[in-house]
Amino acid sequence: NRSPAKVQSALLEAMQEKQVTIGETTFQLDRPFLVLATQNPVDQEGTYPLPEAQVDRFMMKVHIDYPSKADEMEVMRRMANMQFNSEVNAILSKEDIFAIRSMINEVKIAEPLEQYIIELVFATRFPEKYGLKEEAKYIQFGVSPRASINLNLAARASAFMDGRDYVLPEDIKAVAEDVLNHRIILNYEAEADNISTRDLIRIFLDKIPINKTVTLN
Repeated sequence: NRSPAKVQSALLEAMQEKQVTIGETTFQLDRPFLVLATQNPVDQEGTYPLPEAQVDRFMMKVHIDYPSKADEMEVMRRMANMQFNSEVNAILSKEDIFAIRSMINEVKIAEPLEQYIIELVFATRFPEKYGLKEEAKYIQFGVSPRASINLNLAARASAFMDGRDYVLPEDIKAVAEDVLNHRIILNYEAEADNISTRDLIRIFLDKIPINKTVTLN
């Protein structure tokens, strides 16, 4: 978020169209193409806000806390070594990544769990319909359809990482915060009450049971 608007627009094109245009020339990006971005939640000086359309194109927003004592000890020892070699070695080829993606695509998700994803997504848009009147006062906008798509994909990837070819409810719950938290737009009342999107998502996961379908009038 330290990039000005013109740079951000180029990033948006890369994320959406998988291409970059410079002048009158368009370059197709190699696949697989991934965008990773870092954001300092403390220091806002010299930063530019990302538009919602661009933020929504990130599959996840992952909060990284301070390392444990053991991890920080390892970092300190490595980085304090003047002979430390920071060269990164590839452990997967493009073909490996495409093969893994194909296997994740074969992971099955039952219809009740698909419906559970839809209910979670709609709860962010119409919380009152789900008995979440207290939470509704904090939400300005719920998540977009990209949320349901990416929650489905992330849940199947979670199942694959656990060595299964089917999704469990725990897979959806494990990735829901990271997939949804940057897509919910809060209002000033949430900021005043120190309510975060992650707080609301945890409430949704706790109060919306599987196999519950809400009819919207």
